[in-house]
Amino acid sequence: MIIPFESSWYAMTSPVSLRKASLGDASAVTQVLEASYPELMAAAYGNGELAAALPMMTRAQPSLLESGTYYVAEAADGLMVGCGGWTRERPGSGEVQSGLGHLRHFGVRPEWTRRGIGSLIYRRCVADAKAAGVGRFECFSSLNGEAFYSALGFTSIEHIDLAMSEEVILRSVRMIADI
Repeated sequence: MIIPFESSWYAMTSPVSLRKASLGDASAVTQVLEASYPELMAAAYGNGELAAALPMMTRAQPSLLESGTYYVAEAADGLMVGCGGWTRERPGSGEVQSGLGHLRHFGVRPEWTRRGIGSLIYRRCVADAKAAGVGRFECFSSLNGEAFYSALGFTSIEHIDLAMSEEVILRSVRMIADI
């Protein structure tokens, strides 16, 4: 199916609509993340590492939902099937660097992967970030997400240990792309 997005057209294999998230989406975003992360990350992480990180990773973040730069994708029947966005603030530190944005909390329900939903959300992030004067994105990718971001044009910079809390560290990849 072809769906309109701003002034461009993107081919989709399933009809979805994309909109900015709000606080009212917290439960549905959490459901997407709870469905996505455990299944899609299982092959890349050990059970202990994943079990420790998932409770923090699968909760919708109110600050993202209110940011105006976080989006949700919904199927024709209203089911939320994907989410993701960007911020100027670097996750963890809140640091802001001129011209740099940070991709945040992307997820797609496993049964909806490989249908262009993550790419559609990313393209929306790029369009909005460019309009806001951002020319480069950074992301802290999970190990299993590295191929997705590489396909979008990201370059892997380094493997990092991402502190989820004082006790929980998640092996990740810092990636960057000019947009």
